Amino acid sequence: MTDKEREAKQPKAPKPLKPVEKTSDPIISQIGDFRRYHLFFISIVILCKFGTGWHTLGHIFLSAPTPLSCETPNVTDPCSDACTETKFDTSVFKSTIITEWDLTCDKKNLASMSQSLVMFGILVGSIVFGVIADRCGRRPAFLIACFMQLGTGLIVCLSPYFWFYCVFRFLVAVATAGTMTTSFVLIMEIIGPKKREIVAILYQIPFSVGHASLAIFAYFIREWRWFQFSITIFSVVFVIYIFLVPESPRWLFTTGRTDKSIKILEKIAKCNNAPTETIRPEIEAAYAALAARQPAKKGTVIDLFRTPYLRLKTICMANNWLVVCMVYYGTAQYVTRLGGNIFISNLIAASVGIPGTCLCVPMTKYLGRKKTLLLSNGCSAVGLILLACLSHMGDNVMVGCASIGLFGASITFPNVYLYGGELFPTVVRSSGVGLCSMIGRVGSIVAPMICDLDVYGLWIAPLIFGVFSVLAIGGTIFIPETRGLPLPETLEDGEKFGRKNPV
Repeated sequence: MTDKEREAKQPKAPKPLKPVEKTSDPIISQIGDFRRYHLFFISIVILCKFGTGWHTLGHIFLSAPTPLSCETPNVTDPCSDACTETKFDTSVFKSTIITEWDLTCDKKNLASMSQSLVMFGILVGSIVFGVIADRCGRRPAFLIACFMQLGTGLIVCLSPYFWFYCVFRFLVAVATAGTMTTSFVLIMEIIGPKKREIVAILYQIPFSVGHASLAIFAYFIREWRWFQFSITIFSVVFVIYIFLVPESPRWLFTTGRTDKSIKILEKIAKCNNAPTETIRPEIEAAYAALAARQPAKKGTVIDLFRTPYLRLKTICMANNWLVVCMVYYGTAQYVTRLGGNIFISNLIAASVGIPGTCLCVPMTKYLGRKKTLLLSNGCSAVGLILLACLSHMGDNVMVGCASIGLFGASITFPNVYLYGGELFPTVVRSSGVGLCSMIGRVGSIVAPMICDLDVYGLWIAPLIFGVFSVLAIGGTIFIPETRGLPLPETLEDGEKFGRKNPV
């Protein structure tokens, strides 16, 4: 036997363990800031974000414009009493919910109402699944949301009546909100602070990719039931989450389930090639210190409005959420009404969100949160006001202006998540971000109704969106910069934070 053969038969020496930097965070001190397992975990959980873009904005093609003409001789208005026979132009879309339930004339607003119900479902789902995740755990809330999205989405395909369609689209939206909120929390609770900022921003990209890919789905699938089926059936892959997504070790730790938390941390540490022998003693010691600590005073939503400066910051930040939700979802739906090739127009307008989200990372890092928000709202305002002024121009000009507005909103969206989380003090941080998110959903609920004003003029909706963007710029002036500053902890910190001469 040669020396090479002997060496080949000898067991390979295990890779040397990479020690983890010890910090004040007991979870990150065991598994590292961002290593192999973190990348794997993000790669699989991020799959659910594509569906959030599909289901939230699928209405664009489910209710795509389908021209209606009158077949009665000498009558041109299909909505007049004299018209006894009408016909849909199915040359582009073979069927939509418009043709399925004749949502025309006096029933035209019902289509927009169904989308407003979807946005209301997002609001309800964020609250419901937030409570489930806090009380029962992140994993059960996440799995329920994923499989609820699959089940209710498939039932939508079989809708025999319009009200049935609305009910189950609402339930799909509730589940979609659940996947958005719980997946984000699952990732944020195991990522260390060094990468948390960039991961939080880039996590929004799959939503933009999902939005853009709707045009591709719709191009090849022109019947609304099969289109709905195609954007839903992908959720079957969520079965892998049963085996690959563990409970959040941080949630287990804070709720006293230290044994389960330790077992999960040990598995993650092995995957990250980190030492495991110190996990149990350090976690048990950290929990003992946590349990012995005096409970801090908990804040409420009302505390956000008790003092003048914190009240001003809360109102201005909530206004930014309202505007970005209204502008993003409203403009995305408005593009379908501009004429021209609906597939290309929507693909272009949606695709600008991808570089916009990516650009948010260096902008917030080097320019700061405040300047980035001012610039992105300014971009939206310019694009939308131009769209209102040039509504008589060609389709390409209008789609270009709408894309500028969406580009600005795509930068604003991840920034308000980051900015809001840094602005509010710890004792009311969840309440503050939750309040802003709820107000933002109000903007997305009214957006389809604003788009319906196109019957009075194509310029009205973009002008409203543009004016609100200008108001957001004005409000942002009063919000202090948070980049690189220690986070406020108490309500007193929240009132002083950002003041030039704190009292």
